[in-house]
Formats: sequence, C-alpha cells, structure tokens
Amino acid sequence: MTTIPTIALGAARVGFRGRITALDLTRAPSAGLEPPELERRLLELGFVEGATVELLHQGLFGGDPIAVRVAATTIALRRREAMAVVVTDHP
Repeated sequence: MTTIPTIALGAARVGFRGRITALDLTRAPSAGLEPPELERRLLELGFVEGATVELLHQGLFGGDPIAVRVAATTIALRRREAMAVVVTDHP
C-alpha cells in the first residue's frame, strides 16, 4: 500500500495544483475562528474532499492573503486558515 504525500494548502507556493483530501482543523490552531466555525466556512466556500485547487496569487507582504481557485471559483483566504486544508499534488 502506497501513501500519497499531503501538505497543507497554506504551505503551498503560487502555481500549486492539487486535490483536497481532507480538512484537518488541528493544523490551523491560530486561524482566529473556533474549529467548528472554520470547518463550516471552508465547506461553504467549496473546500470539500475531492475538489481541485490551484494557488493563483499571494499578497505582496508576508504572502497573505492567498487567492485560490476551488473547482471554478476563486476565493481569497488567509494562509493560517488554509493550513486546515490538506491537499495532494495533482499535475
């Protein structure tokens, strides 16, 4: 059985393309929202298992916020919130 390597979307670089494998709220303890609220927000924005993601742009100072395309929607998200989104590389 092979294990597919995963990373947090918040740790990805501009140009990254992948697929969402899970939400792991323990990876985003400093997101500023309670875990259930962060999970609800991410799900409502389309960060669901199996969705394709692409990191399009990042802010000039500190790399925050990031612009992410999820399926066909572009969303601005703080990196600390994006740390809860677990993704695999998908060329």
